[in-house]
Amino acid sequence: MRLIASAHILTFLVFFLACQSDPSEISEDIKKAQFANIDENLVIRPYIENPRYWQYQGEPVLLLGATNNDNLFQSADMKEQLDVLASIGGNYIRNTMSSRDEGDIWPFHKQADGLYDLEKWNDQYWKQFEELLKLTAERNIIVQIEVWDRFDFSQDFWQTNPFNPKNNINYSVSSGGMADEYPHHPGGDLQTFFHSLEGMPRYKPELDRIRAYQEKFVKKMLSYSLNYGHVLYCINNETNTPVEWGKYWINFIKNEAGRGLIYATDMFDRFLESQSCESCQEALLSPDEYAFVDASQLNWNVGQEHWDNLRWVMGQREKMSLRPVNSVKVYGKAASPGSNGGVQRFSRDVMGGFAAVRFHRPNTGNGLNESAIAAIKAVRKIETVSHFWSMEPKQELLRERESNEAYLTAKEGETYVLLFPGGGSVQLDLSSHPKTFYGRWISIATGEWGGEFELQGGQSQQISTSDSKGWFAVISDRDSFE
Repeated sequence: MRLIASAHILTFLVFFLACQSDPSEISEDIKKAQFANIDENLVIRPYIENPRYWQYQGEPVLLLGATNNDNLFQSADMKEQLDVLASIGGNYIRNTMSSRDEGDIWPFHKQADGLYDLEKWNDQYWKQFEELLKLTAERNIIVQIEVWDRFDFSQDFWQTNPFNPKNNINYSVSSGGMADEYPHHPGGDLQTFFHSLEGMPRYKPELDRIRAYQEKFVKKMLSYSLNYGHVLYCINNETNTPVEWGKYWINFIKNEAGRGLIYATDMFDRFLESQSCESCQEALLSPDEYAFVDASQLNWNVGQEHWDNLRWVMGQREKMSLRPVNSVKVYGKAASPGSNGGVQRFSRDVMGGFAAVRFHRPNTGNGLNESAIAAIKAVRKIETVSHFWSMEPKQELLRERESNEAYLTAKEGETYVLLFPGGGSVQLDLSSHPKTFYGRWISIATGEWGGEFELQGGQSQQISTSDSKGWFAVISDRDSFE
């Protein structure tokens, strides 16, 4: 451990000598975090043998999650939700640094007159954030932090935001370069808060003052998060801002960290139409800047279209250095009609090769409801037989399949996993493997094992569900189930 700590120190010194930085510009809190005694082998990182997936504490992991809100450190039942998630095999949460929900607190000090001082912190906010990091580390739950959530900065939420010039003592509308109202949906990218870099379309020199406070906030966040090895970073929530904004903060976090094992990305709004989204394609084809991909927004697609878009994204990823693709937001509730529900999307995401999949919060997601819990349990039962990082989608082995009827991932000749989002009946081509296979059903609706069956290889075999409630079929050697 002393050798590892020494290596971290040496890396840090080399970095700053190369950049000719002034160490006095780095806060004492950041310095402490940079030199935290973190064993590199325990840090979340792409799986060495298959970088399409994650590795944590030296072992490959499929990240699965569900929570009832996205800024869990602001929730009174934070510990209870984490306990439930851990108990069902969940190991992944989203944590926006957001404060817009009822009862949330902001990171800055609020004076008696109701105005904020951006030079001072609200210690309670940061205490709660640190508690989240501590509790998740204890439960081996990976935290994907989102630094900026655009919804905090527009419409009614902007009216209570400390960065609004009418809400703080630090600058005015004229001196800060931001209006006190942004009444339109943030998708229009009209908020100058997200253009505080010189050269951006809405940049003005007054925004340099805002950027200084932005950097102050990110440094404070890092003074806690860099002490832990179970943290991923995503800059924005579904942004439409030019890519320069996210790239700046990705590099800012890396530079502040002063060590290599920092994995950061950005989340682009138009992943639901990936093939026409230039920023999405830049993320997919720029592994040096985006250490992983978050393609959550493609989960607005439904049925077969959802799968086809998902697999196109994975195909683009294959053209470059392999990285994990995450889906930290799976939309759709259990009550959604047909194949539009969150459970179906969640299941297709796992089958299609996502490295991390999490149910979005209500009302646009299942949250940590019974359906989400059952789906996570079902996937973990598959992993008692085989792991997804050892398999790959094999739709070409399915015959007599209708649109969105069934999906297959397999290590051909050894293990096959079929997903039926509803009900169905397809033929599985086993003609190249003349041996006897053993299969078991897993109910996605309950998360429990179902019936057993045998298949004779060397030919195609018909596989049919007993109802339309959603099923996995796991097919392998009998010994694999013991």
